[in-house]
Amino acid sequence: MSEKTALLEVRDISKFFGSVNALQGISLSVYPGEVTCVLGDNGAGKSTLIKILSGVFAPDHGQFLVDGAQVRFDSPRDARAHGISTVYQDLAMIPLMSIWRNFFLGSEPTRGWGPFRRFDVAKAKDLTSKELRAMGIDVRDPDQAVGTLSGGERQSVAIARAIHFGARLLILDEATSALGVKQAGVVLRRIAQAREQGLGVIFITHNPHHAYPVGDRFVVLNRGQSLGNFARSQITRDDLVRLMAGGAELDELSHELERPLPDNPLADNALTDDMPVDNAKLAAANLDDPQVATSKVDDPKTDDRNVADPKVDGPKFGGPKFDGPDVDDPKV
Repeated sequence: MSEKTALLEVRDISKFFGSVNALQGISLSVYPGEVTCVLGDNGAGKSTLIKILSGVFAPDHGQFLVDGAQVRFDSPRDARAHGISTVYQDLAMIPLMSIWRNFFLGSEPTRGWGPFRRFDVAKAKDLTSKELRAMGIDVRDPDQAVGTLSGGERQSVAIARAIHFGARLLILDEATSALGVKQAGVVLRRIAQAREQGLGVIFITHNPHHAYPVGDRFVVLNRGQSLGNFARSQITRDDLVRLMAGGAELDELSHELERPLPDNPLADNALTDDMPVDNAKLAAANLDDPQVATSKVDDPKTDDRNVADPKVDGPKFGGPKFDGPDVDDPKV
């Protein structure tokens, strides 16, 4: 690796927003045919690092090298001119437009000259289908709207678009964060294909289970600082998860939350005089007790419904007639 020249290298870069130290002393290198994974929780500084690498922000301190030469990016256009393309989480696509229109959005192929120059629709459709097939993406129809594609297919179209326009280094911002297991696997395969084609890839994610299968190097951020820069042979998946989860802080929290089990599991459920009584639960418990249930049914004193009280229940069928005027009485 020492004989290779890094596609992109940043040394001790820092970024400040007033009194907020967003990044401090971050260093990383990306080589052709390798995937560098940048991991961190929310607020770790991943978004700020993306914007520095893609030319949106200029670092306040540190060196920025492309192909071994120090450069300065004043805009994302400068980064694209050096072969650095960023695929953001929102993918910069219009859902209601077709795949081929999104593929060439802002860089449409044209034919003719002068006032007669126009969008070459046939060429755009042909190139879109060809580039997608080269990435192993089988779309049913390039005229279908992007909004009808799955999340993994949209990411694949965005990656194929970046490669078509000359990207030598891909920066992928949370490419698998909003995807299911199957669709995340589609994106990870596209990342592996880009690596096999000799591209450098920066995969920014908060999920170590997605990063470890495709990553060659791992940079872990925490509150704007680097917790380490590891080659794949230097760290295991479990160690990466532990580092992401907080390490010693997580152990301390787990120890704090642990509590011994009671000797008598039923002791916690015992009622005391100062505890509120749930009448519904108490009634349910009494019904489960055969002595209580039998006493309630067999003892007429406990259930007034077992005794027919004429003063309460009124006349019954077959009982005495109603004491009123007789309709058969001639006087009536």
